[in-house]
Amino acid sequence: MITKVLGLVAATALTSFSLLGVNTAAAENVELRIATLAPSGSPWMIVLDKSAAEIKDKTAGRVSIKYFEGGQQGDERDAIRKIKLGQLDGAAVTAIGLSMIDESIRVLELPMMFNTVEEVDYVADKMWPYFQDKFEKKGFKLNDRGEVGWAYFLSKSKVESVSDLKGQKLWQWGDDRLVGAMFKKLGLNGVPLGVPEVDSSLTSGRITACYGSPVAAVALQWYSKVKFMTSMPMSYGIGATVISLETVKKVSAEDQKTVAAIGKAGSKKLRKVIRKANEDAKSTMTRKGVTIVQSPPALVDEFTKNALEVHKQLVGTLYSQKELDMVLKYRDEFRAKNKK
Repeated sequence: MITKVLGLVAATALTSFSLLGVNTAAAENVELRIATLAPSGSPWMIVLDKSAAEIKDKTAGRVSIKYFEGGQQGDERDAIRKIKLGQLDGAAVTAIGLSMIDESIRVLELPMMFNTVEEVDYVADKMWPYFQDKFEKKGFKLNDRGEVGWAYFLSKSKVESVSDLKGQKLWQWGDDRLVGAMFKKLGLNGVPLGVPEVDSSLTSGRITACYGSPVAAVALQWYSKVKFMTSMPMSYGIGATVISLETVKKVSAEDQKTVAAIGKAGSKKLRKVIRKANEDAKSTMTRKGVTIVQSPPALVDEFTKNALEVHKQLVGTLYSQKELDMVLKYRDEFRAKNKK
């Protein structure tokens, strides 16, 4: 659900670049124009920029990447629209951006579905080839999985119950149907906004609460406008870089292999970096005055109960029964293998 967290949740996602799997004729130098919400200097951009420099070096400049970071091209919906119009070649996005191509991928971000990051990794790794195939049929190359992290509620007043949340003017990422369904189920007051609008809206009081991963909250400066964060994570945010297949065709088969190898290594590193950055961001937030409120069992139980109902409710509208069954199968498979 709330994994949008940033949107960047922007971040977002975000992930490495890989073109493996498409055979094309050799081409001249190709500059890939890629948009992202991730701010300059953020953990996402540090990893992405390093991979981009390596790609340019290893392909002798035949493939280069120009990132439009920090939402320069608008929100993730804008970025995907511009790719379809040929104005951009790709985007490093969260699952919100990915859902603009195929909404069913949000089944990996269902609220209260996972207990550990190891469960997330196991299920997502099992299902990623399935989604890559779906994206390719829609004209996009879905690259290796990126990372946003656990999403928490951030608020100006303490949240210890669903009733407390109902009293908040709570950010909702645009017309996100997953978050919208959860908010409706809980009776929450969602205020639809794009990620670039959240910071100013927290400042003006248009909203009094939002949700996101700690590293996103710090990178986007949301944390400086709130006083509290729940200890309960509501969902786990993922992301990825997507590239138009029309752009892929401009890159030679040899360079695709080079880019794929660098991208795969970069994606693995990114997940590791973001996980550490999220822990570091928690420390930064608490040091700067944000209090992490221990979520009472009653809040967790109520969220879980309603989330399970939303999981079933969205079958046939956001994702198929088959896709939900796949997530449950792999999650339960992991739990059975890792019983203590």
